[in-house]
Amino acid sequence: MDFTTTLQISQMIVNELAGSAFVHKMQGQLFKSKGFEKLGQKYMDHYTEEMGWVEKYTDRMLELGCVPEVKVISQATLIEDPKAYLEADLKLQKEGVETLYKSMPALAADPTTYDLTKAYLLDEEKDLYWDEEQLELIEKIGYQNWLVKQL
Repeated sequence: MDFTTTLQISQMIVNELAGSAFVHKMQGQLFKSKGFEKLGQKYMDHYTEEMGWVEKYTDRMLELGCVPEVKVISQATLIEDPKAYLEADLKLQKEGVETLYKSMPALAADPTTYDLTKAYLLDEEKDLYWDEEQLELIEKIGYQNWLVKQL
């Protein structure tokens, strides 16, 4: 069986996810330094979770006899304002979920990677919904009240 498409998609996920995970870690540290302990920890934990997905995709690539390339290509400026960061993160989440949805048909011939990506997609949708919920909460209770909840 030819796993070229599986490997290309897996490599793309590993590269993009490793970069975005590191940004989440740095954002978490920034928020913690500003006193937003809960929000900071959320993103630091998110880093750990995302790196777990990087490991799963790396393991799958190795199972298929491919040594992954390390090409972390993300460049980002940390955003000090939590609401502005949520808005930026939501935009990236939407783009990422859309990319994953588009990748699913190409993975159909490889049930193992398809199932892995399906589980990852579900996880990413939860992250997207969390961003949306936080922005809705800000609208309902006010930004300052929401910030207090992040201390």
